[in-house]
Order: sequence, then C-alpha cells, then structure tokens
Amino acid sequence: MNDQPEIAVLVMAYGGPLSLDDVEPYLLDVRGGRHTPKELVEEVRHRYALIGGRSPLLDITRAQAQALEAALNAGGGPRFRAYVGMRHWHPYIREAVARIADDGIRRAVAIAMAPQYSRMSIGAYIKQVEEARRELAPDLQVAYVQQWGNHPLFVRAVVEKVQEALARFPEDVRDDVILLFTAHSLPAAIVAQGDPYEAQLVESARLVAEGAGVPAERWRFCYQSAGATNDKWLGPDICDVIVELGRAGAAHVLVVPVGFVADHVEVLYDIDIEARQVAEQHGVRLERTASLNASPTFIAALADLVRRQAAELEEVAG
Repeated sequence: MNDQPEIAVLVMAYGGPLSLDDVEPYLLDVRGGRHTPKELVEEVRHRYALIGGRSPLLDITRAQAQALEAALNAGGGPRFRAYVGMRHWHPYIREAVARIADDGIRRAVAIAMAPQYSRMSIGAYIKQVEEARRELAPDLQVAYVQQWGNHPLFVRAVVEKVQEALARFPEDVRDDVILLFTAHSLPAAIVAQGDPYEAQLVESARLVAEGAGVPAERWRFCYQSAGATNDKWLGPDICDVIVELGRAGAAHVLVVPVGFVADHVEVLYDIDIEARQVAEQHGVRLERTASLNASPTFIAALADLVRRQAAELEEVAG
C-alpha cells in the first residue's frame, strides 16, 4: 500500500459555454467584464449553434485529466489525483484549487492544455492559480509545467495525426499537400516585448514537419481566431494564406492546429467551417488533423511532464 501523500494534478483549459444561454456571460468573462456588442454575441452564439450548441472542451479536458491520472498511477511512486479548472468558465480554476485544499492535498502540479508559453496565455493561468492559492490554500505548494511544445512525445503525437490525415488524400497527390500549422493569434505587440510564443510555435511546427518527413517548402505557419479588437494581431491569417495558395495553384492543404490540443470552437468552427469554406471557394481541398484530445501518446507526454515537476516538489519537500 502506498502511504505517500497524494499530489494533485491541476489540468487547466480555456473554458467554453455549456449552452447557448451561456454565451453572453461567457464572453463577459473573457472580456474582463467589458460589455460585448449584441452583434458579436449573436455571431458567437451562431458559431456554437453550428458545432452542437455548446463547447465540448470541458468534457474533453475531463477525459484528458482522467486518462492522465490513470497513466500517472499505473506505476510506482507517489499517488496523483487529477482536478480540472477552467480559466473563463465553470468549473473555474479557483473552484479546483478550493477542492484540492478541501481534500487536504498540500502539493500540486499545474498544467495548462496549451503547449507553447505566452505571458498572455500560460502566464494568465498561473496568475489565476496563484491568486486562488494565496486566498484559499496558502499552504499548497504548486509546481508549474510552463511549456512543452518541443516535448518528443507531444511532437510524436502530432506526427501520428499528420500521418493519419495525409492518408485521406489520394496517394498520387500526397507529396503535393501543403501543411498549414496554426495557432491562436495574439496581439502582435508581444513579440517586441520578448514573449517566446511565436518562436516556440514555429519550433513545434518545424519538429512536427521533420518528424513527418515533410520538407520545408511544403509547410507554412499561420494564425487563426484573432480577437475582435483594433489591435494588430499576429499573422498571417489562415484564410489569407489559403486564398494565396489557391491563387498559386495549390490544390491540397492539410491544417495542423499545433497550438491546440482539443476540439473546441476555434477548431470545429474556425477551421472546419470557415477555413474550409474559403478553401472550397478557391479550389483547394482542405483537411485537418484530428485533435489530440486524449490520444495515448499525448497523455504519455503529459504524464512525463507532470512526473518531472512532481519530482522537483519531492526535492523541495526533501
């Protein structure tokens, strides 16, 4: 019997509305309490209606957490208990930290389901955890997994999805397929501020392309899902690149959303509906790699990352 104290694993994701009625309050949370114009609320509600009336992200994140807990506890060593917290919707990160404290756990590893670091993404998750910890669980020690876009098992997991997706194209055109790696755009100002987000994304794309045997001339990196603000956002935008490729005669495109690890509106609408419509209008066949969700290779990557941070907690507790 393992009598070591449990270690919590806080699995975090962005969050999404669980019904169409949730869309407006969800956007209010995302926008930091700022009013959302009615036309934007209706547009976002329409997008969720087209993908089933709710975000699947919570269900997928729970499945990822359950699989991760099982993988971590499959061998010897400390016992792990997984918790799920969302940044912008229920169950919030704060709620998860409260549950960890209520369960009497004093050590935790926190990992956001975003492979590449930006202070605007991973940094925001860490800030929420720290705020909740200081108020609700001051004795809780938390170690953070801050980036893992170059982890060999993560790269292998994406390569597996690339290979599966390429097999959907006729064999005689597979060597002509252009891979478009995508991630969520952020305000372009972060690059000048030294944020590593873009560099880490390009590294992830390069590693996956190399792992899949795709030469440099057959892949591009672009962004998607830019926010509705007047700021300049990182580009080029995926739809602009698809138009450019179509005009240049490219007929086959495979989108690899290397900045995302689960099905949600940015994948199911922005790629599967909006980008595909643009591709069809310009004579381009567009396919997308399946999301990692709870694929075994991906879960193995997460387990390795969590174990490494847990070992550091053990050394500190020493």
